Amino acid sequence: MNHQIVAERNTMSAEDLAALRANLHEQRLFRQEQLQQITDAATNRTQALLDRRAASQIEVRVKLAASARMVLADVEAALTRMDQGRYGGCHLCRRPIARERLMIVPQARYCTRCQQVREADR
Repeated sequence: MNHQIVAERNTMSAEDLAALRANLHEQRLFRQEQLQQITDAATNRTQALLDRRAASQIEVRVKLAASARMVLADVEAALTRMDQGRYGGCHLCRRPIARERLMIVPQARYCTRCQQVREADR
């Protein structure tokens, strides 16, 4: 399936897909930079250990890094789906993900209904 077919199926124009791809590239760069900053901050741990708040700061950094890695993986997976012509389809019900949802969350894997079902099951 090529990008044109995906765009037709999701009623997205080539411009929409280009904008989404650019957004995903920006998000990837942001998350990579975020992870680098967190890693750089972690290298100064010796100094931080002298601080009474060190344990909580380290915990926050670990959680931020985990979150950034998760989003980065989702962004890269979305870019891969774009490259393979599979972008825009729900991973559960296989229906198209609404254009509006993709414009807000371009790395979305699920349509709104399936996302709500997944979150309710947690």
